[in-house]
Amino acid sequence: MNNEQKQSIQDLRSQGKSYRQIADHTGLSMNTVKSFCRRSDAQRRLCKNCGKLLADKAKCKPKTFCCNQCRQEWWRANDDQMNKSATYSLICANCDEKFESYGNKNRKFCSRGCYFANRYGVP
Repeated sequence: MNNEQKQSIQDLRSQGKSYRQIADHTGLSMNTVKSFCRRSDAQRRLCKNCGKLLADKAKCKPKTFCCNQCRQEWWRANDDQMNKSATYSLICANCDEKFESYGNKNRKFCSRGCYFANRYGVP
């Protein structure tokens, strides 16, 4: 593998191309491309929101975002990609209003105000 091919692999990998796509483009085998990427800095990961280079820590889960602000911005912009299969429709035990609960099917009240009103008789 010559320096031109190495540079091409790094450029294509930074564009998000797969090992197969890079192998087809450069004419090298997919295993050669994969080995080079794993050994070199071509395996670097970028923030999903801003594209900043991420520094992963050893023995930790690989990061997806560089900071909490980027994570929140990305999820606000890509709310449709969230798996919301744990959403439950329930009826409040205090005001009998229908409400949605995410992740907790045992909720009894739609808000803290209804909880306090039911428990302590506070309006």
